[in-house]
Amino acid sequence: MFVGITNTPRDYSWGSRTAIAELLGRPASGGPEAELWFGAHPGWPSTVTSATPGLAGQRLDEVIERDPEAFLGAGRTRLPFLMKVLAADAPLSLQVHPDPEQAKAGFERENAAGVPLDADARNYKDDSAKPELILALSATFEALAGFRHVSESRMLLAELITAASGDDRAVVARFADRLASGDPALAASTGSSRETVRDGLAEAVDTAPEHRGAGNPLEQTVEWLLRGGDDVERLVAAVVAAAPRLERSSFAREWATAGELAEAFPGDPGIVISLLLNRVSLKQGQALALPAGAIHAYLSGLGVEVMSASDNVLRGGLTPKHVDVDELLGVVVFEALPTPIVHPSSPEAGVTEWRPAGDDFVLAQVALGDAAAVHGYTLGGPEQVTMTLTGPAEVLVVTGGLSVAGAVDAISMTRGDAALVTPDEGVLTFTGSGIAYVLTTP
Repeated sequence: MFVGITNTPRDYSWGSRTAIAELLGRPASGGPEAELWFGAHPGWPSTVTSATPGLAGQRLDEVIERDPEAFLGAGRTRLPFLMKVLAADAPLSLQVHPDPEQAKAGFERENAAGVPLDADARNYKDDSAKPELILALSATFEALAGFRHVSESRMLLAELITAASGDDRAVVARFADRLASGDPALAASTGSSRETVRDGLAEAVDTAPEHRGAGNPLEQTVEWLLRGGDDVERLVAAVVAAAPRLERSSFAREWATAGELAEAFPGDPGIVISLLLNRVSLKQGQALALPAGAIHAYLSGLGVEVMSASDNVLRGGLTPKHVDVDELLGVVVFEALPTPIVHPSSPEAGVTEWRPAGDDFVLAQVALGDAAAVHGYTLGGPEQVTMTLTGPAEVLVVTGGLSVAGAVDAISMTRGDAALVTPDEGVLTFTGSGIAYVLTTP
């Protein structure tokens, strides 16, 4: 069965007023349009369209709940993934998502404590993990993703010490000392000069992956920043004051980001935390995967975001919303990570796939015929492609028009149309001219 679905964009303040409407050929609402959800998460479920007359107007989560086997296949009780079109005109919060065990324990703990699901202080909205992947549709998509390698952090801090002046230089040097002092034996050897900062960080922080908790200087430093206080405020002010003097430095992009974050969130410790993270610029067609525990923030751009069907977000700054420091520290993985780019594969002409390491879902792009341009790029492809399903799927057409046929049913889709596909359709055959994104199980 093909179930036509639609939704209303979520109006978070950081959302673009035009990008989603322009991509999908919809009228703009006039307000911010941040995320358009396609799925059955009860927090913002899709609605069935007139493309499926017998179910039109009903909530997708309620439709599935009445007969999960028919819509999802044997052994599933809920749609395991969620697709979004995300459009950011301003930075999102620093955030992290739990692993399956953390999500289940946290959800049960807050339920037992009687914390309402819609409470501002609620951390866990459901009992699922939320690994996610973002595919850039705009010319670039800007983000912070995971802790950078410590060798880069120490070079960045050395630049900052050089650019700071007067009392600010001492404030920044003490911060560098703090980052290097996870090993008590090194704490006394780290002074305030540029050379000792380099040497101390090289020895102490490079071993951070082997030190968790009390011995991990990166974790200690982030906790200190999140707890706030006069010293943290002075450090944030010193970073903001020095950043404009570093616009031609080796880390010019990082300093520019710090300045932009300071304008959006004055005095927020997340401004300093951003300097410890990988600064990522995705080009159109590149994808970034965020596993459990990876702290990150999207800064700007338009993309297709896919994830496990969860809304569990623990925030760590750059937000007016609730920040639970203790819970956050228990979820973040305090280890340097390479930029988690997901390299695509092409199983056949006209199909490009992105498969993150966790095997939670696979995102595919289908490009057929003389496909129209999507935000500046044109993809041409064959007249027909096939795709074998191993579970339910979602299809979103972003340009042109496609016909999709399965073993049981078929549907015609044009720009902006989306559909849930039940597993009994087996092998999908796409024909027409256009571009679609397909989210399904591996």
